[in-house]
Amino acid sequence: MEELTLTTPALLFSAVSLILLAYTNRFLSYAQLVRTLKEQYVKDHSEVAAAQIDNLRKRLYLTRSMQILGISSLFFCVITMFLIYVGFYLCSVYVFGLALLLLIGSLGVSIWEIQISVKALEIHLRDMEK
Repeated sequence: MEELTLTTPALLFSAVSLILLAYTNRFLSYAQLVRTLKEQYVKDHSEVAAAQIDNLRKRLYLTRSMQILGISSLFFCVITMFLIYVGFYLCSVYVFGLALLLLIGSLGVSIWEIQISVKALEIHLRDMEK
């Protein structure tokens, strides 16, 4: 096995940063959607709005999990770099492995959230068909 160098965990910085930016944009769009749905639900207590609110609540919690896992991955990449810097090479390998697992978890939750988002769009499509 090749030795882990400072550049290896540093390579993930740009990828994780872009992923976190996408997650933040998703979260901001959900925040706007929550405000819109609340106004709609206050005016008219429709089943569609209630279903969308339930769906959106799940998506918000998943987005929070995605962000926490992504930030944790970045955090452990930084710790890996520090461990390499101070000479704890074996420990740095395990910490970097943990960072990769957290990133995998974040991406997995993102796939789950996308599936739920499709269900939200299906609710709208069914309502339009009526």
